[in-house]
Amino acid sequence: MPDTPYVIAAVLVAAAVTWALRALPFAALMALRNSATVRYLSTRMPAGVMLILVVYCLRDLPLTHTRSSAPLAALAVTVGLHLWRRNALLSILGGTVVHVALASTVFAR
Repeated sequence: MPDTPYVIAAVLVAAAVTWALRALPFAALMALRNSATVRYLSTRMPAGVMLILVVYCLRDLPLTHTRSSAPLAALAVTVGLHLWRRNALLSILGGTVVHVALASTVFAR
């Protein structure tokens, strides 16, 4: 069994490293807060990331099979809810519920 001072020192070192790793991104980004590039990316990145996720998720989807109807219906519901309510949580939850319901009942293998 290690000595008590050794255990205390190990815990303190781990706590210091954890704190430093969590504080480092905020300290590094402080200089970038007034950057025009960061402001531009903060407005454009969310839509770009969502587009990449949609393409990635639907890239291997065979459009000729009936099982592709569940993800496409869920995508339509998600886009429709978001355009209607402009609420990301509602649109994501709505699309997920539609996909799970259709994939597990109507279009189950």
